[in-house]
Amino acid sequence: QGSTQKYIVKNYFYYYLFKFSAALGEEIFYITFLPFTYWNIDHSVSRRMIIVWSIVMYIGQVSKDILKWPRPLSPPVVKLEMRTNAEYGMPSTHAMAATAISFSFFIATTNQYKYPFELGLVAAFVFSTLVCLSRLYTGMHTVLDVIGGALISAVLLVLLYPAWDTIDHLLLTSPFCPLLSVAVPLVLCYNYPKLDYYSPTRGDTTTILGAAAGATVGFWLNNQYAAPAYTSKSFQPGFPLVTSTMVFVLARFFVGILVVLLTRWVMKSVVLGALGYRYKFPIRDLEARRRLEVEVPYKFVTYSSVGFTATVIVPLLHELLGLM
Repeated sequence: QGSTQKYIVKNYFYYYLFKFSAALGEEIFYITFLPFTYWNIDHSVSRRMIIVWSIVMYIGQVSKDILKWPRPLSPPVVKLEMRTNAEYGMPSTHAMAATAISFSFFIATTNQYKYPFELGLVAAFVFSTLVCLSRLYTGMHTVLDVIGGALISAVLLVLLYPAWDTIDHLLLTSPFCPLLSVAVPLVLCYNYPKLDYYSPTRGDTTTILGAAAGATVGFWLNNQYAAPAYTSKSFQPGFPLVTSTMVFVLARFFVGILVVLLTRWVMKSVVLGALGYRYKFPIRDLEARRRLEVEVPYKFVTYSSVGFTATVIVPLLHELLGLM
C-alpha cells in the first residue's frame, strides 16, 4: 500500500477543515460523541443513535466487499490517507455514518427538546456535508461513492424510523435481549464476506458491532436492575445555571472517557495475550492478528467491553463521585 504521495498544501483552511471533518467519521469521534450523548444529554437519544449507527455501518461495510468498486486511482488523485486504501470504495461509510448520526440525533432530539427545527436541520446537513466533502478532498472516494453512501443511509433511516420505539422497547424489556445482542453480531462477524486479500473492513465491522452489543446489554441491565430508562435531566438549556452545568458535563465526560480508554487498553492486552497463548503467536505479529479466529474475538470482546463500560460502569462511577 505504500505511503501517501508528496503534496503541497496551498490552502490551509480547507486542508485542516477537511482533515478534521474526515475524523468525524472515524473511531475517535464514535468513542467520544456517542458516550457523551449518553452521559450528558439523553439516554433514549443515545440508544437510537447507537442502534441506527451499527445497522447502517454493517450494511455499508458489507456492501463494499460485495460490490468491490475500487477507490479513485492515484495518480491522478492525491490521497491524504492510506489505512482505508485497502478497502473498496462504494459506498462511502464515512458518508453513511455522518448522515445516520447527524440526522438520527436531529430526529430524536427534536421531540425531546425545544429548539428551532430549521437550526437542527441545518446543523445535521452541514455536519454530514462536511464529512462527505472531506472524502473527496482527501482523495478516498468518488462523488458517486459519497452520494451513494448518503442516500443509502437516508433510506435506511426512513425505513428504521417507524420501528424506533418498538426496537427500543424490545431492547430494554425483552428477556432475550442480552443473548441476541451478543449472538447475532458474532454470527454476522464470523460470516463476513471473504476477500482474496486482507481488508480492514471485517475488523472495523467487528469493532462497531462489538461496541453496539456491549452498549445494548448495558441498556438492558440498566433498565432491569438499576433504574428504568429515562430522559436525562443533566442537560437543560438555561443561562443562570449554565456555568455549573458545564462543569458537571465536562467532569462526566473526562472521567468517563478516561475509564473507557483504560478499559480498551486493558482488554486489548488481556484478550490478545489470551489469544496469543491459545494460538501460539507473539502479540506483535500483525499477520496472526488478522486471522479470522483471532481478529473477531479480539475486537469483539475488546469493544463490547468498551460499550458495556460506557453504559454501565461509567454511570455508576458518576453516581459514586456525585456527578449525576
